[in-house]
Amino acid sequence: MFLRQSGSLLRRRLRYLLSTNTITTTTKTTISSLSSYPPPSNAGFLHHNGPEIPRWQKLHWDSSLWILLSGQAAIILGASGNLAFADDVSAEARTGAGEDGSSDLQRVEDGSVISNIHTSKWRVFTDKARDFFLEGKLVEAEKLFLSAVEEAKEGFGKSDPHVAAALNNLAELYRVKKDFAKAEPLYLEAVHILEESFGLGDIRVAASLHNLGQFYIVQRKLEEAHNCYERALKIKRRVLGQNHTDYANTMYHLGTVKYLQGKENDSVALIQDSIKILEESGLGQSVACLRRLRYLAQVFLKSNRLSEAENVQRKILHIREMSKV
Repeated sequence: MFLRQSGSLLRRRLRYLLSTNTITTTTKTTISSLSSYPPPSNAGFLHHNGPEIPRWQKLHWDSSLWILLSGQAAIILGASGNLAFADDVSAEARTGAGEDGSSDLQRVEDGSVISNIHTSKWRVFTDKARDFFLEGKLVEAEKLFLSAVEEAKEGFGKSDPHVAAALNNLAELYRVKKDFAKAEPLYLEAVHILEESFGLGDIRVAASLHNLGQFYIVQRKLEEAHNCYERALKIKRRVLGQNHTDYANTMYHLGTVKYLQGKENDSVALIQDSIKILEESGLGQSVACLRRLRYLAQVFLKSNRLSEAENVQRKILHIREMSKV
Protein backbone atom coordinates (compact mmCIF):
# COMPACT_ATOMS: atom_id res chain seq x y z
CA MET A 1 0.00 0.00 0.00
CA PHE A 2 2.76 2.41 0.93
CA LEU A 3 4.68 1.64 -2.29
CA ARG A 4 1.60 2.24 -4.42
CA GLN A 5 0.97 5.56 -2.70
CA SER A 6 4.62 6.58 -3.11
CA GLY A 7 4.59 5.64 -6.78
CA SER A 8 1.39 7.56 -7.36
CA LEU A 9 2.80 10.62 -5.60
CA LEU A 10 6.02 10.50 -7.66
CA ARG A 11 4.04 10.12 -10.88
CA ARG A 12 1.90 13.16 -10.08
CA ARG A 13 5.01 15.14 -9.21
CA LEU A 14 6.70 14.29 -12.49
CA ARG A 15 3.60 15.10 -14.48
CA TYR A 16 3.39 18.46 -12.78
CA LEU A 17 7.03 19.22 -13.52
CA LEU A 18 6.63 18.19 -17.14
CA SER A 19 3.46 20.21 -17.52
CA THR A 20 5.21 23.33 -16.24
CA ASN A 21 7.85 22.85 -18.92
CA THR A 22 5.41 22.16 -21.75
CA ILE A 23 6.83 23.27 -25.05
CA THR A 24 5.22 25.77 -27.32
CA THR A 25 7.00 25.29 -30.61
CA THR A 26 6.89 28.66 -32.25
CA THR A 27 7.38 28.17 -35.94
CA LYS A 28 10.03 30.51 -37.27
CA THR A 29 11.38 31.07 -40.74
CA THR A 30 14.57 32.21 -42.35
CA ILE A 31 16.39 32.02 -45.63
CA SER A 32 19.78 30.39 -45.74
CA SER A 33 22.39 30.19 -48.41
CA LEU A 34 22.57 27.17 -50.55
CA SER A 35 26.15 26.27 -51.16
CA SER A 36 27.43 23.11 -49.46
CA TYR A 37 24.23 21.61 -48.03
CA PRO A 38 21.55 22.80 -50.48
CA PRO A 39 21.91 22.27 -54.24
CA PRO A 40 23.91 24.55 -56.53
CA SER A 41 20.67 25.56 -58.21
CA ASN A 42 19.65 28.10 -55.54
CA ALA A 43 16.11 26.79 -55.28
CA GLY A 44 14.63 27.90 -52.00
CA PHE A 45 13.37 26.18 -48.87
CA LEU A 46 12.68 27.63 -45.49
CA HIS A 47 13.29 26.45 -41.93
CA HIS A 48 12.63 27.79 -38.47
CA ASN A 49 15.34 30.16 -37.29
CA GLY A 50 14.13 33.63 -38.20
CA PRO A 51 11.16 35.98 -37.81
CA GLU A 52 8.14 34.57 -36.05
CA ILE A 53 5.22 33.13 -37.98
CA PRO A 54 1.76 34.36 -36.93
CA ARG A 55 -0.20 32.85 -34.06
CA TRP A 56 -2.43 30.80 -36.38
CA GLN A 57 0.50 28.59 -37.26
CA LYS A 58 1.95 28.05 -33.75
CA LEU A 59 1.85 24.52 -32.44
CA HIS A 60 1.85 23.15 -28.92
CA TRP A 61 3.57 20.11 -27.50
CA ASP A 62 1.13 17.23 -27.41
CA SER A 63 0.90 15.54 -24.01
CA SER A 64 0.12 12.25 -25.72
CA LEU A 65 3.64 12.30 -27.25
CA TRP A 66 2.34 13.02 -30.73
CA ILE A 67 4.78 15.47 -32.29
CA LEU A 68 3.35 18.17 -34.49
CA LEU A 69 6.01 19.41 -36.83
CA SER A 70 4.76 22.40 -38.72
CA GLY A 71 7.92 24.45 -38.29
CA GLN A 72 10.34 21.65 -39.03
CA ALA A 73 8.42 20.50 -42.07
CA ALA A 74 8.05 23.96 -43.54
CA ILE A 75 9.86 24.61 -46.80
CA ILE A 76 8.87 28.00 -48.14
CA LEU A 77 10.89 29.84 -50.74
CA GLY A 78 12.28 33.16 -49.59
CA ALA A 79 13.14 36.42 -51.24
CA SER A 80 16.68 35.47 -52.13
CA GLY A 81 15.68 32.22 -53.78
CA ASN A 82 18.24 30.32 -51.74
CA LEU A 83 17.80 26.85 -50.33
CA ALA A 84 17.69 25.76 -46.70
CA PHE A 85 16.21 22.43 -45.72
CA ALA A 86 14.20 21.60 -42.57
CA ASP A 87 15.32 22.29 -39.03
CA ASP A 88 18.65 21.92 -37.25
CA VAL A 89 20.67 22.85 -40.36
CA SER A 90 23.97 23.77 -38.77
CA ALA A 91 25.89 26.92 -39.55
CA GLU A 92 28.82 25.03 -40.99
CA ALA A 93 26.49 23.49 -43.55
CA ARG A 94 25.39 26.89 -44.79
CA THR A 95 28.17 28.85 -46.44
CA GLY A 96 28.91 30.46 -49.74
CA ALA A 97 26.55 33.44 -49.99
CA GLY A 98 26.20 36.73 -48.20
CA GLU A 99 25.59 36.94 -44.47
CA ASP A 100 21.87 37.37 -45.10
CA GLY A 101 21.87 34.33 -47.40
CA SER A 102 21.18 36.48 -50.45
CA SER A 103 22.33 35.74 -53.97
CA ASP A 104 21.46 37.93 -56.94
CA LEU A 105 21.91 35.37 -59.70
CA GLN A 106 20.36 31.94 -59.97
CA ARG A 107 23.09 29.55 -61.15
CA VAL A 108 22.83 26.02 -62.42
CA GLU A 109 25.47 23.35 -62.03
CA ASP A 110 27.41 24.18 -65.20
CA GLY A 111 28.00 27.70 -63.91
CA SER A 112 25.73 29.44 -66.41
CA VAL A 113 23.05 31.89 -65.34
CA ILE A 114 19.37 31.33 -66.07
CA SER A 115 17.54 34.61 -66.30
CA ASN A 116 14.42 35.22 -68.37
CA ILE A 117 10.91 36.58 -68.04
CA HIS A 118 9.68 33.34 -66.46
CA THR A 119 12.41 33.15 -63.83
CA SER A 120 11.77 36.79 -62.96
CA LYS A 121 8.06 36.09 -62.52
CA TRP A 122 8.90 32.99 -60.49
CA ARG A 123 10.85 35.09 -58.01
CA VAL A 124 8.17 37.78 -57.76
CA PHE A 125 5.31 35.29 -57.35
CA THR A 126 7.24 33.30 -54.79
CA ASP A 127 8.17 36.31 -52.68
CA LYS A 128 4.62 37.65 -52.67
CA ALA A 129 3.19 34.21 -51.94
CA ARG A 130 5.58 33.84 -49.01
CA ASP A 131 4.45 37.17 -47.59
CA PHE A 132 0.80 36.19 -47.88
CA PHE A 133 1.58 32.82 -46.30
CA LEU A 134 3.25 34.44 -43.30
CA GLU A 135 0.27 36.77 -42.91
CA GLY A 136 -2.11 33.82 -42.91
CA LYS A 137 -3.66 34.81 -46.26
CA LEU A 138 -3.64 31.30 -47.65
CA VAL A 139 -6.05 31.82 -50.55
CA GLU A 140 -3.91 34.58 -52.01
CA ALA A 141 -0.73 32.61 -51.29
CA GLU A 142 -2.07 29.52 -53.05
CA LYS A 143 -2.77 31.41 -56.28
CA LEU A 144 0.75 32.82 -56.36
CA PHE A 145 2.46 29.54 -55.43
CA LEU A 146 0.56 27.85 -58.27
CA SER A 147 1.77 30.55 -60.64
CA ALA A 148 5.31 30.18 -59.29
CA VAL A 149 5.28 26.47 -60.13
CA GLU A 150 4.27 27.18 -63.71
CA GLU A 151 6.84 29.95 -64.15
CA ALA A 152 9.59 27.73 -62.70
CA LYS A 153 8.75 24.99 -65.19
CA GLU A 154 8.76 27.47 -68.07
CA GLY A 155 11.90 29.28 -66.99
CA PHE A 156 14.12 26.50 -65.64
CA GLY A 157 12.69 23.34 -67.15
CA LYS A 158 10.27 20.80 -65.67
CA SER A 159 12.99 18.70 -64.04
CA ASP A 160 15.00 21.53 -62.50
CA PRO A 161 15.50 21.73 -58.70
CA HIS A 162 13.84 25.16 -58.74
CA VAL A 163 10.67 23.34 -59.72
CA ALA A 164 11.17 20.96 -56.78
CA ALA A 165 11.38 24.00 -54.48
CA ALA A 166 8.23 25.52 -55.98
CA LEU A 167 6.37 22.21 -55.62
CA ASN A 168 7.50 21.90 -52.01
CA ASN A 169 6.27 25.41 -51.27
CA LEU A 170 2.84 24.64 -52.68
CA ALA A 171 2.77 21.29 -50.86
CA GLU A 172 3.59 23.02 -47.57
CA LEU A 173 0.71 25.43 -48.12
CA TYR A 174 -1.68 22.52 -48.65
CA ARG A 175 -0.28 20.81 -45.57
CA VAL A 176 -1.05 23.86 -43.45
CA LYS A 177 -4.57 23.87 -44.94
CA LYS A 178 -4.78 20.13 -44.11
CA ASP A 179 -5.43 19.39 -47.76
CA PHE A 180 -3.17 16.35 -47.57
CA ALA A 181 -4.48 14.75 -50.76
CA LYS A 182 -3.15 17.68 -52.78
CA ALA A 183 0.06 18.01 -50.79
CA GLU A 184 1.37 14.45 -51.00
CA PRO A 185 1.84 14.15 -54.80
CA LEU A 186 3.64 17.50 -54.81
CA TYR A 187 6.05 16.37 -52.09
CA LEU A 188 6.68 13.11 -53.94
CA GLU A 189 7.29 14.85 -57.25
CA ALA A 190 9.75 17.21 -55.58
CA VAL A 191 11.66 14.25 -54.09
CA HIS A 192 11.71 12.55 -57.49
CA ILE A 193 13.14 15.65 -59.19
CA LEU A 194 15.90 15.93 -56.61
CA GLU A 195 16.71 12.22 -56.94
CA GLU A 196 16.92 12.55 -60.72
CA SER A 197 18.99 15.74 -60.50
CA PHE A 198 21.49 14.75 -57.80
CA GLY A 199 21.22 10.99 -57.23
CA LEU A 200 19.50 8.82 -54.62
CA GLY A 201 22.26 9.32 -52.06
CA ASP A 202 22.50 13.09 -52.20
CA ILE A 203 22.11 15.14 -49.02
CA ARG A 204 19.40 17.28 -50.63
CA VAL A 205 17.37 14.16 -51.19
CA ALA A 206 17.86 13.25 -47.53
CA ALA A 207 16.59 16.64 -46.41
CA SER A 208 13.57 16.36 -48.68
CA LEU A 209 12.84 12.86 -47.35
CA HIS A 210 13.07 14.19 -43.79
CA ASN A 211 10.43 16.81 -44.60
CA LEU A 212 8.24 14.20 -46.27
CA GLY A 213 8.55 12.06 -43.15
CA GLN A 214 7.24 14.93 -41.07
CA PHE A 215 4.34 15.37 -43.45
CA TYR A 216 3.44 11.71 -42.94
CA ILE A 217 3.81 11.74 -39.16
CA VAL A 218 1.31 14.59 -38.83
CA GLN A 219 -1.20 12.29 -40.54
CA ARG A 220 -0.16 9.31 -38.38
CA LYS A 221 1.07 7.43 -41.42
CA LEU A 222 3.76 5.83 -39.33
CA GLU A 223 5.10 3.26 -41.78
CA GLU A 224 5.57 5.87 -44.51
CA ALA A 225 7.17 8.28 -42.03
CA HIS A 226 9.48 5.52 -40.75
CA ASN A 227 10.66 4.68 -44.28
CA CYS A 228 11.39 8.33 -45.11
CA TYR A 229 13.34 8.95 -41.91
CA GLU A 230 15.26 5.71 -42.25
CA ARG A 231 16.34 6.54 -45.80
CA ALA A 232 17.26 10.08 -44.79
CA LEU A 233 19.25 8.83 -41.81
CA LYS A 234 21.34 6.44 -43.93
CA ILE A 235 22.21 9.21 -46.38
CA LYS A 236 23.07 11.69 -43.64
CA ARG A 237 25.24 9.15 -41.82
CA ARG A 238 27.24 8.55 -45.00
CA VAL A 239 27.50 12.21 -46.08
CA LEU A 240 27.57 14.14 -42.81
CA GLY A 241 28.91 11.57 -40.36
CA GLN A 242 27.50 10.15 -37.14
CA ASN A 243 28.42 13.17 -35.01
CA HIS A 244 26.59 15.78 -37.08
CA THR A 245 23.64 17.55 -35.44
CA ASP A 246 21.49 17.23 -38.56
CA TYR A 247 22.06 13.49 -38.49
CA ALA A 248 20.98 13.60 -34.85
CA ASN A 249 17.86 15.54 -35.80
CA THR A 250 16.63 12.85 -38.17
CA MET A 251 17.63 10.19 -35.65
CA TYR A 252 15.43 11.85 -33.03
CA HIS A 253 12.43 12.00 -35.33
CA LEU A 254 12.90 8.37 -36.31
CA GLY A 255 12.92 7.60 -32.59
CA THR A 256 9.58 9.33 -32.09
CA VAL A 257 8.06 7.31 -34.90
CA LYS A 258 9.35 4.08 -33.42
CA TYR A 259 7.77 4.99 -30.08
CA LEU A 260 4.42 5.57 -31.75
CA GLN A 261 4.83 2.19 -33.45
CA GLY A 262 5.23 0.56 -30.04
CA LYS A 263 8.99 -0.03 -30.34
CA GLU A 264 9.90 1.66 -27.08
CA ASN A 265 13.41 0.27 -26.57
CA ASP A 266 14.51 1.20 -30.09
CA SER A 267 12.90 4.61 -29.64
CA VAL A 268 14.67 5.37 -26.36
CA ALA A 269 18.04 4.31 -27.78
CA LEU A 270 17.69 6.63 -30.79
CA ILE A 271 16.48 9.58 -28.75
CA GLN A 272 19.26 9.16 -26.19
CA ASP A 273 21.88 8.95 -28.96
CA SER A 274 20.50 12.10 -30.59
CA ILE A 275 20.73 13.93 -27.25
CA LYS A 276 24.31 12.71 -26.76
CA ILE A 277 25.33 14.09 -30.15
CA LEU A 278 23.92 17.51 -29.26
CA GLU A 279 25.68 17.48 -25.90
CA GLU A 280 29.01 16.51 -27.47
CA SER A 281 28.54 19.29 -30.02
CA GLY A 282 28.16 21.89 -27.28
CA LEU A 283 24.39 22.13 -27.69
CA GLY A 284 23.40 20.46 -24.44
CA GLN A 285 21.56 23.59 -23.28
CA SER A 286 19.84 24.29 -26.60
CA VAL A 287 16.09 24.36 -27.14
CA ALA A 288 16.36 21.27 -29.34
CA CYS A 289 18.15 19.32 -26.62
CA LEU A 290 15.61 20.35 -23.96
CA ARG A 291 12.78 19.35 -26.27
CA ARG A 292 14.25 15.89 -26.70
CA LEU A 293 14.87 15.48 -23.00
CA ARG A 294 11.27 16.40 -22.23
CA TYR A 295 10.01 13.92 -24.78
CA LEU A 296 12.24 11.23 -23.28
CA ALA A 297 10.97 12.03 -19.78
CA GLN A 298 7.40 11.64 -20.98
CA VAL A 299 8.23 8.31 -22.60
CA PHE A 300 9.64 7.06 -19.31
CA LEU A 301 6.69 8.43 -17.35
CA LYS A 302 4.10 6.80 -19.59
CA SER A 303 5.97 3.51 -19.30
CA ASN A 304 6.00 3.81 -15.50
CA ARG A 305 9.80 4.05 -15.52
CA LEU A 306 9.58 6.65 -12.78
CA SER A 307 13.17 6.65 -11.61
CA GLU A 308 14.47 7.24 -15.15
CA ALA A 309 11.84 9.91 -15.74
CA GLU A 310 12.87 11.72 -12.57
CA ASN A 311 16.56 11.58 -13.53
CA VAL A 312 15.82 13.14 -16.92
CA GLN A 313 13.62 15.78 -15.34
CA ARG A 314 16.34 16.67 -12.85
CA LYS A 315 18.71 17.09 -15.79
CA ILE A 316 16.23 19.42 -17.48
CA LEU A 317 15.88 21.54 -14.33
CA HIS A 318 19.68 21.67 -13.98
CA ILE A 319 20.05 22.90 -17.56
CA ARG A 320 17.39 25.53 -17.01
CA GLU A 321 19.14 26.73 -13.86
CA MET A 322 22.52 26.81 -15.61
CA SER A 323 21.10 28.77 -18.54
CA LYS A 324 19.93 31.51 -16.13
CA VAL A 325 23.47 32.15 -14.91
